[in-house]
Amino acid sequence: MFDIEIPAPDGASSLAAIGRALGAAGIGLEGGGLWSGVAHYLVAEGACAGEVLRGIGFGPVLVREALVVDLVVDAPGALGRMMERLAGAGVVLHGQYSDHDNRKVLLVDDVAAARRALEKAGS
Repeated sequence: MFDIEIPAPDGASSLAAIGRALGAAGIGLEGGGLWSGVAHYLVAEGACAGEVLRGIGFGPVLVREALVVDLVVDAPGALGRMMERLAGAGVVLHGQYSDHDNRKVLLVDDVAAARRALEKAGS
């Protein structure tokens, strides 16, 4: 899965254009949102999504591999323990949000190292 980061300076108007363009291209959004004029969405077709958005004038569009992991949502402190494992492995976290299946989407500097840190500890 891939995270696409898109400037969305016009809020709802920007998201409407993004949603229309990606929908017309058959690209579904698996999670994400808008924070401080920047949208992040989880998609399966990262390169294609980037091309579509650049083609309608959005930019710069950043496409990066995202790590999608389960989190025990009814266990208090689970997110903190997950972040401790990442920090302990020296992984830099750039962003975090949830997908439509209540999994955590992690935007990190090293996906392989993050995956190893979380698997080793049993996530």
